[in-house]
Amino acid sequence: MFCGSCLHDNSLARALLGEGWDVQLVPFYTPIRTDEEDVSVDQVFFGGVNVYLQQKFWPFRYLPKWLDGFLDRPSFIRRVTSRAIETNAAVLGSMALSMLRGAGGNQAKEVRRVVKWLTTTARPDLILVTNILVAGFVPALKEQTKTPVIVTLQGDDVFLDMLPPSDRERCLAQIRENTRYIDGFITHSAAYRDYMADYFQIPEDKIQVTPLGLDTRDYRELPTPASKASGRVIGYFARLAPEKGLQHLIAAFIELKRDPAYADVKLQLAGWLSPECRGFAEDQWDRLRKAGLERDFEYRGVLERREKLEFMQSVDLLCVPVEHQEPKGLFALESLAAGTPVVLPRRGGLTEIVEESGGGLLFEHHDLPGLVASLKKLLDNPELRQRLGQLGRQHILDSRNEKKMAQNTIATLRRYLI
Repeated sequence: MFCGSCLHDNSLARALLGEGWDVQLVPFYTPIRTDEEDVSVDQVFFGGVNVYLQQKFWPFRYLPKWLDGFLDRPSFIRRVTSRAIETNAAVLGSMALSMLRGAGGNQAKEVRRVVKWLTTTARPDLILVTNILVAGFVPALKEQTKTPVIVTLQGDDVFLDMLPPSDRERCLAQIRENTRYIDGFITHSAAYRDYMADYFQIPEDKIQVTPLGLDTRDYRELPTPASKASGRVIGYFARLAPEKGLQHLIAAFIELKRDPAYADVKLQLAGWLSPECRGFAEDQWDRLRKAGLERDFEYRGVLERREKLEFMQSVDLLCVPVEHQEPKGLFALESLAAGTPVVLPRRGGLTEIVEESGGGLLFEHHDLPGLVASLKKLLDNPELRQRLGQLGRQHILDSRNEKKMAQNTIATLRRYLI
């Protein structure tokens, strides 16, 4: 899949390089997949295959270095993961906890490897970990170096909330223990900062807000919203999963289509469909078919970058009614950068993106009538769609571009440099 965190991390690394910083983007689990130029190093720590085998079969915890090296080769991992692999959080609780325990977990060998590389080879002035679920190595690292470690919080709670209650509580307890060794945290919105401060019991003054940004270079080449063909198409661009709220959009679309005034409205969907969510997605398609709408929607699958930009300008508005407190909202930035207004719930950072940009409408979470009313308001008013699209696009290109993102991040990181 094109992971939003990987897309963001890769864009940020490239933007920091552009600002003259010496940056190494180091993948964990698997090589990253991005629809932009990949600037990560050709090396993987905590290789996903090796980590899984070490969790399930104790002999793999004692493999010789040369065999570990083979299992962690990026080319091998790419080949093994070339097909979709189920990563259901409900069955990964024990491995998540083991990873969080770091040197005390089943992947202790991997912890020693990354700590050695960081302290003897890379020797960075600062380490930015972009996921607290992989920060279990930090306590062991801090025993050997005073290098500041910053962790970006960008969706770890979504995974944790899917775990069985007992696994979730054990993981949360371990994370809260690990936070004692972390110098600071980054979130992309004040709303998500407040939520994470309570969720992980982190003092708010230890969390810095650096707004999410976007590589806008090819968005600037797109036609202006004024030249966009008129139409009545609702777009959805995100993972097809319950936490992204696809079920709410389907319910709103069915309700909307009951009104003959919206007989021409279509629904276009795109995004990653994981094996564990296939049944969920099929249930949504069945709901549409039973409502007689089988010809009014289309699922276009995973889109490459050029296809994504074309998709954003082919729809008249984008709606992703997320369930969770959205940590990033990259899909909102992408839609607005293309000049397409958004209809989004007041969840996490989405509220700030819409209010700051003026590029869309907000509705209350789980308010189906409010969602339908917002969709109707934009579908009925092409002039309003165009005006909001222009406002949103200008804001993203001016204030949420890759250079601004790098500068905001640099200002935050300088607070921790020794």
